[in-house]
Amino acid sequence: MKKKLVLMTVLLFGVGVVLTSCVTVKPTETNFKAPAITLESFEVPQYDGYWYYGSKTKPAKGKAGNHGAPLPMNFLFNIENPNKYPILLESIKFTVAFDKEFDVVTVNSQDTIWIPAGKTTQVRASTLITVRSGLLSLLVTGGYKLKARGWSPWKALERWWTGVTDYTLPVTVHEGAFVFKADGVTKVLPFAATFK
Repeated sequence: MKKKLVLMTVLLFGVGVVLTSCVTVKPTETNFKAPAITLESFEVPQYDGYWYYGSKTKPAKGKAGNHGAPLPMNFLFNIENPNKYPILLESIKFTVAFDKEFDVVTVNSQDTIWIPAGKTTQVRASTLITVRSGLLSLLVTGGYKLKARGWSPWKALERWWTGVTDYTLPVTVHEGAFVFKADGVTKVLPFAATFK
């Protein structure tokens, strides 16, 4: 009888320890630690050269128009979750700049991903610009900066299209906002990095 009582006491104690260790930490404003974000890599997955033709040029196929070479870009981020509970990456937004000061596109990703407690997850964000969209962006936002460097928009675009693919041109991610959530708690983290 005493053996059974001792065995039951040990068993109940063991079950209590196991159940206590299974209790998860509930996210709060005070215990939600900011995840660490780093830019792991940058790549141009496909390159079709640098070219542009205007609306007066007759194409071999299709309709005439102002068209330029595409430049797809992939950005791979490491996101480390230091919390004792999973967090949800709800959205990513950032601006891409060439030569550190010429904004060419803003990326806005609404893809969501759960990041487990105490783990690092990689997240890819992709975008695409063309010589035409780059030209329009330069003419609207970068005119004075180009003039200060003594560059024409065409000189800048050719420099970028040929320099990005061989990684001789600095590509900057700035004005970043990564939105994280965990059980009703939201954190928006700024981000900036230059890939060289």
